[in-house]
Amino acid sequence: MRKIAIYGQYLHDGSLKTVRRILEAFIEHSCTVQIESAYSELLQELSIVDGIDTFNELDASFDMLVSIGGDGTILRAVAYVGDLNIPILGVNTGRLGFLATVQEDEVKKVVAQVINGNYTLSKRRLITATSQHPENHLPPHNFALNEITVSRMNTTSMIQIETHLNDELLTSYWADGLIISTPTGSTGYSLSCGGPVISPETNAFVITPIAPHNLNARPLVIPDHTVIKVKVIGREDEFLASLDNRIASYPDGTEITLKKADFTIDLIELNDQTFIETLRQKLLWGEDKRN
Repeated sequence: MRKIAIYGQYLHDGSLKTVRRILEAFIEHSCTVQIESAYSELLQELSIVDGIDTFNELDASFDMLVSIGGDGTILRAVAYVGDLNIPILGVNTGRLGFLATVQEDEVKKVVAQVINGNYTLSKRRLITATSQHPENHLPPHNFALNEITVSRMNTTSMIQIETHLNDELLTSYWADGLIISTPTGSTGYSLSCGGPVISPETNAFVITPIAPHNLNARPLVIPDHTVIKVKVIGREDEFLASLDNRIASYPDGTEITLKKADFTIDLIELNDQTFIETLRQKLLWGEDKRN
């Protein structure tokens, strides 16, 4: 018997119907289902959740986590999963959906495929952040699936970001901030700031400046075994450090060390899905009338 965790954040128009389909499909396949406690409270009007257990934290007894929402919901789900090696299936009730690729009308078919093992696991690398500052301001989960960003706080003035790679000075960026992205995150914030799209299996990070005043500053692709150190110098007393969607503040001049995490996150990909197909669909590649 499989044990399935259900996680979500919001209820969009029509998403109650999607949740009902998901719960009914897994129960039909004799799975044990538990719903994250805060999400369960949102679902109280859905009578089918009555009697279904809830969870506050995950443990190794779970076989799968189903994330219902958009990519942001998956990023928050990653904080629950951590290094437990629990695969994540993303059902998209949001907008673009690079990570949450299962559409609402496919739920019943997809659940059957997953139960029958007709899927592969896409192992996604993460990036971690640590600091030697005596007060650790970083969020409890110091890892990110998409990116870690340092940026200005409470000011319109640019900041200086002194950047070292393996203890060798790269440059000092004068910019609104700096994004250090994984291949998974290359289709997120980094892409919006002019960074390249990188295939998920690539062993690389991308350093992308945000609105740089250095006119020759360009996104840089580096091996993911590189240790990156950044120090922010600005006019304010503090700057922001964000790990995906978790934000902390740090005193000006604090050095943060970034490197590859020693574990990965497993995203469930159906056998008829590919990263290239997702790019075509989400970025509308191939929509040129000449094609």
